[in-house]
Amino acid sequence: MSARSWAMLILLGALWGGSFYFARIAVMQIEPFMLVAMRVAIAAAALWIWLLAARIDFRPMKAQWAPLLFLALINNVIPFSLIFIGQTAIGAGLASIMNATTPFWTALIAWGFAVEARPAMHKFAGIAIGVAGAAVMLAPGMAEAGGGNVFAKLAVVGAAISYGFAATFARRFRGLPPTLVATGQLTGSTLLMIPVVAFAGDFASGLAADPRVLIAVAALALASTAFAYVLYFRLIATAGATNAALVTLIVPVSALLLGVLLLGEKLALHELVGMGVILFGLLVIDGRLFARR
Repeated sequence: MSARSWAMLILLGALWGGSFYFARIAVMQIEPFMLVAMRVAIAAAALWIWLLAARIDFRPMKAQWAPLLFLALINNVIPFSLIFIGQTAIGAGLASIMNATTPFWTALIAWGFAVEARPAMHKFAGIAIGVAGAAVMLAPGMAEAGGGNVFAKLAVVGAAISYGFAATFARRFRGLPPTLVATGQLTGSTLLMIPVVAFAGDFASGLAADPRVLIAVAALALASTAFAYVLYFRLIATAGATNAALVTLIVPVSALLLGVLLLGEKLALHELVGMGVILFGLLVIDGRLFARR
């Protein structure tokens, strides 16, 4: 990759790592479903403004409204809700590490639905290592009375699995410009969250939040969602999807550093070990480091 592509990759990792930091601040005052609604609505509005300002033809989205609505459900509504619910009990760094299992579930789901050919042996090994890393992080909590914070961890793992289904389903949008896919799914997510907030959310929590929390929400929606999507799709166009996938190695490091430095979070020994195992699994599934050697 070029130096510019590397800079974009690092910036994207910082932005998506920052999303866990901003969310951890926001969920302390804003109920999770309301926070999801605010995140997708603000991000969708920003992307619509960007599309209109750039005079991009958005009519191709109309023919794909139903698939985009389903993508919104499995790529935004479900995973965002599960992550925010999880982050009411666990920190930004730990949530990002559990979310880093996404590539493992994506590979399993794509193979299971015959979307991709049978994975090479190094990918099988990477998947097994990654799932083992998640198990290392979950097992001690399951042994505790009441399960500890295992439910919160499972919620974030559930979000990672949902992302895996979304990544597999999103292959059908190859003919649609990525910016339109992002705008369409975030618009659909906003529509889906309206009845969710009306029946199960707490609208007042968004109105009662203090300025620091509202700034975190704005950063979550504008920087870590709207701008990050545009940056991600540009990175795919210039460096390719495989290189862009390396962002999964940067996100947990970014979120962990922010959590430790700004929120005073700490990880238990088994969580640090699990993080190392997951990152090693990602390196194995990527394969390039070992191919060079």
